[in-house]
Amino acid sequence: MEFGVFAQLFVPRFELEQDPQAEHKRIFRNIEIVKAADRTGFKYVWCPQHHFLLEYSHMPGPEAFLGYCAAQTERVHLGSAILNITPPVNKPQRVAENVALLDHLTNNRFEFGTGRGSSTTEVLGFDIPSVDITKAMWRETIREIPKMWKDRPYSFEGEFFRMPERNVLPKPHGPLHPAIWVAGGSPGTFTEAGEMGLGVFCFAIGRPTDMEPFVSAYKGAVTHATPVGDYVNDNIMGVTNMLCMEDRDKAFETAANMGMNYYSSLAYHWLDNVPRPKNLPEWPNKIPEPTPEEVERLSAEGFIAVGDPDDCARSVQRWVDLGFDQLTFSPTTNTLPTEVVIESMELFGREVIPRFDKDPEHSTTRYRREAAARLSG
Repeated sequence: MEFGVFAQLFVPRFELEQDPQAEHKRIFRNIEIVKAADRTGFKYVWCPQHHFLLEYSHMPGPEAFLGYCAAQTERVHLGSAILNITPPVNKPQRVAENVALLDHLTNNRFEFGTGRGSSTTEVLGFDIPSVDITKAMWRETIREIPKMWKDRPYSFEGEFFRMPERNVLPKPHGPLHPAIWVAGGSPGTFTEAGEMGLGVFCFAIGRPTDMEPFVSAYKGAVTHATPVGDYVNDNIMGVTNMLCMEDRDKAFETAANMGMNYYSSLAYHWLDNVPRPKNLPEWPNKIPEPTPEEVERLSAEGFIAVGDPDDCARSVQRWVDLGFDQLTFSPTTNTLPTEVVIESMELFGREVIPRFDKDPEHSTTRYRREAAARLSG
């Protein structure tokens, strides 16, 4: 099991109302979390692309944010989760150029996570007529971008974009290209990701065991993958909450008061293309925050990783047993002070990560290196 963190750029309304510089401060709070990840044993930092989603995420440009982070870090991989590759949002040739450039600027530490958006607010804001059409847009584009990285001119006449013959530059730093991922929310998407040889990531909406059909669908398909790129990225990444403290009771109490359900309420409010649990309050009504006792139960069942290092390790083990390859946490989607978040990451890095991740090499680096060796041999 490998570990990562999400730099989501959550900007709660109450902070904006109290401080006109809250958005700016939140941007640089995320930078501090990225730097902490680099020095505490986390292998990945993921950054989304979102538009127009007040409070939930003010992060429109993963390529800009991660380019800045590249100069602030040395070891951690920096990934887009997602980079929206529907042509009205991002021209595919521009995506190919930026990914290749980031491969150079990060010295092979960039992870190319893709998707199509999860919100009608975003999709319709780019004059796309319907969310329904974005899947076909993604399917067309995901197969073409790797072709643009080849050392020859490229041209295309498709349904959603066209390009006259040009040589797309720069090429990836190499060998080969960055690992490719896609966001998934259904067993069907997990199957498709596996068939294409893409890593897949998802946001937990329940116990790890609730994801068993997704994992089975992916692992069954990826063994027979025909990769859209140069190699298979056999990886499933899940996202959940984590708070690790020496005093487990203090961790449960702190987590109960850090606003994690406020953020979940925002997610269900904005991301209307994501499956919605029954009986969920309609915005502006919010999911009630859990009690410390409920936090302890949620951690024990693997919903979240909260408590002392042993509690967190037991939660992580549930994801390991299910077949996940990476677990990523969202340390900035709450109202905790930055120093509390970093202290939690430091303790988790010292006491929990070494129990599960004993390989200093990133799995995506290994896949890329081994594929390059096979192709050159």
